[in-house]
Amino acid sequence: MRDRNMVNANPRIASLSVVVPVYRSEDILCELVARLATALRKLSVDFEVVLVNDGSPDGSWLVIRELAQRHNWIRGINLARNYGQHNALLCGIRAARNEVIVTIDDDLQNPPEEIFKLLTKLSEDYEVVYGTPEKKQHGYWRNLASWTTKLVIQSAMGAETARSISPFRAFRTKLRAAFDGYNSPFVSIDVLLTWGASRFAAVSVRHDPRPRGVSNYTFRKLVGHAIDMITGFSTFPMQLASLVGFSFALFGLAVLAYILGVYLIQGGIVPGFTFLASLISIFSGAMLFALGILGEYLARMHFRTMGQPPYVVHSKTPAKRAKGS
Repeated sequence: MRDRNMVNANPRIASLSVVVPVYRSEDILCELVARLATALRKLSVDFEVVLVNDGSPDGSWLVIRELAQRHNWIRGINLARNYGQHNALLCGIRAARNEVIVTIDDDLQNPPEEIFKLLTKLSEDYEVVYGTPEKKQHGYWRNLASWTTKLVIQSAMGAETARSISPFRAFRTKLRAAFDGYNSPFVSIDVLLTWGASRFAAVSVRHDPRPRGVSNYTFRKLVGHAIDMITGFSTFPMQLASLVGFSFALFGLAVLAYILGVYLIQGGIVPGFTFLASLISIFSGAMLFALGILGEYLARMHFRTMGQPPYVVHSKTPAKRAKGS
């Protein structure tokens, strides 16, 4: 009753769209939908759940189709292949039809029962609200990738808010107008939201262990995501390359001053092949480091000029009445 009164006290939150990226989740989707149904009925009379199958190799799409046939408030989108979590989210966000969008993972680590906390904070005239885990249940490498993401976007959001971002978020649908024209294979929903929003907030939410299975984020995927974030949405690597180049230029001047000093004082040159080879190796390594960073940026520019889309929709479930019941 408390949750329903909360929504009635905030009429601006009149309708909800919950977007869920799905990958290898056939065993948990039914439980997720059941818990979402219970939670959303307490929050709004008009809601929908958009399940985006991100090229799952298991039977997730079959389960989504069955759920969509059973519930008129569920919509399913099947992508042509696996594009990544944020690409699938972008697809679902663009398909959402209601006033407020909530994104949540398919693993039930973020309980659907905590959605009301995000909506309550959103009603305080915020544009984006994140659900920050009270205690994360992820491993070291997943936390490292999360830290990298926060490092990239903290300049746009502010350091304090960036530390609180998570896949469990609520925002007003009108914000997507800021990135309607975005058409790149490298996607970060949090960065795109900064293009249209300036009022961010975070609330503490429960973070449960995975009831089934293991995380789909392998070490390779985490490294790739970190590189995409750093080179796709930040100029920090370019600045770092400039700093390295400037530092080694100063180092080279210092070495030149040392050699001239030895020549003028002792009347000879600095002997030793090892000294020369070490200098060449150091400077060659610095140049290759800078060229590697430039190569990463050029590769991303190349993919963008090719017009590669962030996702391709293979099929959808039949359109039905979006109003929850």
